[in-house]
Amino acid sequence: MTKDVEVADQGSFSGKDYQDPPPTPLFDAEELTKWSFYRALIAEFIATLLFLYITVLTVIGYKSQTDPKKPGTDQCDGVGILGIAWAFGGMIFILVYCTAGISGGHINPAVTFGLFLARKVSLVRALLYMVAQCLGAISGVGLVKAFQKSYYNRYGGGANELQDGYNKGTGLGAEIIGTFVLVYTVFSATDPKRNARDSHVPVLAPLPIGFAVFMVHLATIPITGTGINPARSFGAAVIYNKDKAWDDQWIFWVGPFIGAAIAAFYHQYILRAGAIKALGSFRSNA
Repeated sequence: MTKDVEVADQGSFSGKDYQDPPPTPLFDAEELTKWSFYRALIAEFIATLLFLYITVLTVIGYKSQTDPKKPGTDQCDGVGILGIAWAFGGMIFILVYCTAGISGGHINPAVTFGLFLARKVSLVRALLYMVAQCLGAISGVGLVKAFQKSYYNRYGGGANELQDGYNKGTGLGAEIIGTFVLVYTVFSATDPKRNARDSHVPVLAPLPIGFAVFMVHLATIPITGTGINPARSFGAAVIYNKDKAWDDQWIFWVGPFIGAAIAAFYHQYILRAGAIKALGSFRSNA
């Protein structure tokens, strides 16, 4: 956490000084002895379970309401792509808001990976968060299948697959750029420097993160169904368990991890000039 210290007015608003937290140790075995760590794992598991349960139900419900083979349905019925995007973005907003103070509200292995590269979380925490997120995703989709098995099997189980007319390179690019937008937003919304500079502007961090998920879904649902979250794609593929979903699965891991890595580098070493700060510190100590 950062330590904020009130200072005098700067121009037309009252700002806050700030201090960047030190990098998290790469290996922090002491975390394994703390209840707060296991509470965070539980929070990530439950949040990802709820995320997949609500969003996959939304996708399946939309396909059911617009199925041309069902009598009495209309292509204009259902929530549409806009509604699906709102479901994903809205759930992220809700769940990040609920879990930010407990686990940091990652709910996504790509977010966890980006924060790990920026030394915001340890390797132990990053790996176990990813395990909890994937298990939560599998459980959430499993609940959907248990409650609506016939609809689940008929309408694709909410699994991410490369859509017809797009090649794998296009799908990979969509996942890289989409995840970059998300993880870049996470870094910006939680940046202690920005929070200190703009302390006169009350912005709830989960709000821009949820909007980022919403906007990326609008752009990439027609291409890949929108992954940008390896746990979401993996959980749906495990329960649906069809060849197409598994054949395309690598896109939904490689793309988000590359996008998260680029976002972490861009924010930490270009926008925040981490490399220049480190060089200046080295010279001053020489």
